Amino acid sequence: MAKFTFEKMPRLIFLTPQEVERVHEEALKVLENVGVYFDSEEALKILEEAGCKVDKEKKIVKFPPSLVVESIEAAPETIAIFDRDGEFYAELGNNTNYFDPGSAAIRVLLDDGITVRDSTSADMKAVVKITDFLSQIDFQTTALVCSDIPYEVGDLYRLYLVMKESKKPVTAGAFSVPGVRWMRELLKAVRDSYDEVEKKPYAIFTICPSPPLKWTHISAQNIIDCARFGLPIEFISMSMLGAASPATIIGSVVQDVAETLSGLTLAQVVRKGIPVIYGGAPVVFDMRTGTTPMSAVEAVMISCVCAQVAKYYGLPTHTYAALSDAKIVDAQAGFETALSGILAALAGINVISGAGILDFVGTFSLEKLVIDAEVIGMIKRVTRGILVNEETLAAELFQQVGPGGDFLSTKHTRHWFKKEQYFVGPVVDRKDRAAWEQEGSKDIFRRAREQVKAILQSHPGTPLSQEKEHSLEAALLAVAKEAGVEVPV
Repeated sequence: MAKFTFEKMPRLIFLTPQEVERVHEEALKVLENVGVYFDSEEALKILEEAGCKVDKEKKIVKFPPSLVVESIEAAPETIAIFDRDGEFYAELGNNTNYFDPGSAAIRVLLDDGITVRDSTSADMKAVVKITDFLSQIDFQTTALVCSDIPYEVGDLYRLYLVMKESKKPVTAGAFSVPGVRWMRELLKAVRDSYDEVEKKPYAIFTICPSPPLKWTHISAQNIIDCARFGLPIEFISMSMLGAASPATIIGSVVQDVAETLSGLTLAQVVRKGIPVIYGGAPVVFDMRTGTTPMSAVEAVMISCVCAQVAKYYGLPTHTYAALSDAKIVDAQAGFETALSGILAALAGINVISGAGILDFVGTFSLEKLVIDAEVIGMIKRVTRGILVNEETLAAELFQQVGPGGDFLSTKHTRHWFKKEQYFVGPVVDRKDRAAWEQEGSKDIFRRAREQVKAILQSHPGTPLSQEKEHSLEAALLAVAKEAGVEVPV
């Protein structure tokens, strides 16, 4: 079943092909013999009609292996993603890496580097503007929960803010039964028709099971609606090593695979060929503190192994990485972000979410976001690999320069140094100590704070045309009226 291979690129592989197949077989056994809970009468009916064994009283669905395999094979190997204006932007699949901010943080770290408060729509606008500016970060996300917006439409309003201020594609998610339908109305407002929304996907919708082996009424309905509307789905299993999933890494992987395949099968039964992404947000359960670190190395290992399984299935991949569980932007934040980000990238994971995130995905930092952009730039340089040809091997150059010669003044250097090196921005210090002291002996957080202020003052974002903005606002207000709440525009 293998469709993707690692060839000429840096790579990270934990399992042999035989072990990947064993994980697949064990997941099929779980689906066939244990089953998955669906808190949705409609989902139970759809799956029963497709040939699953359904216990309607217990709401447990048991899946025939043949249906699961058929569903895997129906899912596309790659997904074309378009920007807000309908222009091709990226192709998810194979081993390409794209990065976006983490999502759904409920707090922001203030620019003193210590204090936090509840996040608001103003903070969300700042995240969107900075993400729009940073070339290293590829996609937008609905990064913050806006405490000043009615809960009933909070997920919708975050998407509205992104769409209003940036062209970059967006990863979103609904947290209510009608949420996907409502968000589709916003997408239609800038694309003019439902057909264009479907043909040129601009938003990816994340949908999460509840470990172990459960789909809530909201998540099941989101799957059904996304499939019916032709919207790409990103399944985010959330194994919790030792608490909500087995204490072994490979056991948690089996659970993740089973949960993802159950959602994938429902989606493909509703609409064959619907694009899906195999995603994940694994954590470990720290028995000493009772916390759930997402940047624990074992959690990142689960993500990397799940990516191997997803590539065996021929599915685009996602995970949460390039983030930290630290409370402030300190050395821990740096090493956890870099370690998790590089491991995920070397595993060939397509979408890596987490830039800007601290504190178990609870806190967002604008300063960390601009620092993380530099980490991501370096990671992308690593995954680009090393070009080997006659010119890069530089045989003629050695003849020209000779022993004790000078490479700095050569045409070869003038041509290649811009291509071979990643040039860091002002947030990274590479001056000598005297110059650093002369400029105020600033640490990385101070430099990042200055860059945040400069971006927010100078970068206008990428606003919609006046006509499209009016259409988007009208769609938002119509949905808010249906929900019985008022929202600012």
